[in-house]
Amino acid sequence: MRFFEAMNEGSLNNRDPKKVVVVIGTRPEAIKLAPVVLELERHRAHFETRICVTGQHREMLDQMLRVFGLRPDYDLGVMKSGQDLAEVTAACLTGLDRILRQEGPALVLVQGDTTTTFAAALAAYYHHIPVGHIEAGLRTGKKNDPFPEEINRRLATHLSDFHFAPTESAGNNLLLEGVSPENILVTGNTVIDALLLTQARLAEEPSAAVDHLGPTDGLRIILVTAHRRESFGLPFRRICEAVRALAEKRRDVLVVYPVHLNPNVQAPVREILGGVPNVKLIAPLDYVSFVACMQRAYILLTDSGGIQEEGPSLGKPVLVMREVSERPEAISAGTACLTGTNPEAIIAAVSSLLDDPDCYKRMTSRPNPYGDGHAAERIVQFLISRMTNPPSPAGRLIDQPIRMSQRDNVSGGKVAGVGGTGSGKPHSSQEFSGAGGSNL
Repeated sequence: MRFFEAMNEGSLNNRDPKKVVVVIGTRPEAIKLAPVVLELERHRAHFETRICVTGQHREMLDQMLRVFGLRPDYDLGVMKSGQDLAEVTAACLTGLDRILRQEGPALVLVQGDTTTTFAAALAAYYHHIPVGHIEAGLRTGKKNDPFPEEINRRLATHLSDFHFAPTESAGNNLLLEGVSPENILVTGNTVIDALLLTQARLAEEPSAAVDHLGPTDGLRIILVTAHRRESFGLPFRRICEAVRALAEKRRDVLVVYPVHLNPNVQAPVREILGGVPNVKLIAPLDYVSFVACMQRAYILLTDSGGIQEEGPSLGKPVLVMREVSERPEAISAGTACLTGTNPEAIIAAVSSLLDDPDCYKRMTSRPNPYGDGHAAERIVQFLISRMTNPPSPAGRLIDQPIRMSQRDNVSGGKVAGVGGTGSGKPHSSQEFSGAGGSNL
């Protein structure tokens, strides 16, 4: 029996067909959902959009909403000091229950793998409201890595009706879990839409970005972001120690680190990296300023998922300070490399990119496996088709999976992860361990 057969899977016709509630909890969700909201607004004849923010992130979320001109219709304001995951989940669930009861939408859209994502999908399920999951199908295959995101996204899959996979390999993960192929659409990642929109804005209006760097005197910039929950404690301290050792060893670089507001990040960063002359610790940046900073960077050193996706479009090499990645396409394409959190491995990988022009060129000359900037358009057109073409009584609309067409592919004939540019399997940093970063 298919997962959603009992709910008339694939139907958007049992409620007001115009009303869509988009739920946003964190900064990355705001960035990746903004292009979808803007595309929905372009099709007001079909959609009446409501934006609900949970406030799982506060300052950083509000910052992103302003950048894209998004005004929430509802704000749950769930974040309180000292909360644990259970309290955040409960607050999201009860708040969304009230809003969905009041609005009675045709569809709820969620993104990614946050606590907000899981809670919103569950709340919609309780109200028998179809769920569309954007960035569906990412997997590491490890229950606690990343924690709690791996379980959040698995549960979101089982609660969702429409699955917008960023790559073919993510779509294949969904098929392996029994999701009906007619409800999977391979779209590319909406973060590329957001990135290209922002680049276009910067080209027209450079002053839209706040320059937090000033003159860099020809130093090559290493842009660092690190904040993942599973690294808190010793692994995160090791990351900071690696960054300090790099800065002390390489006076020809400037390390720029927009420091996440989480106290588990702030404390070790300030302790280990504070006062190092060529390390610049700054507050989190708005998205436009962050894109401008990425454009100026020479190397992106990160544990972020979004930067793994954005870096290739900017022609920047991405070194991923994690033990495993749910984004194997970048690793397989050679646009990113896993270093883990071992300081020696991080230093070796960065040094190879700084000292070996051929190594740098190999990582920066390859196409981005995460899309072409039209993901939001594909998502909205899919939803329009489901609203104007009701499914058959069996719940099926078509007999074959909907996939990103070959002409949409930026990887040269095959969508990354299938039949060529990627294995589609999660990668471990152990696969890339070696002296001198030779695996870059």
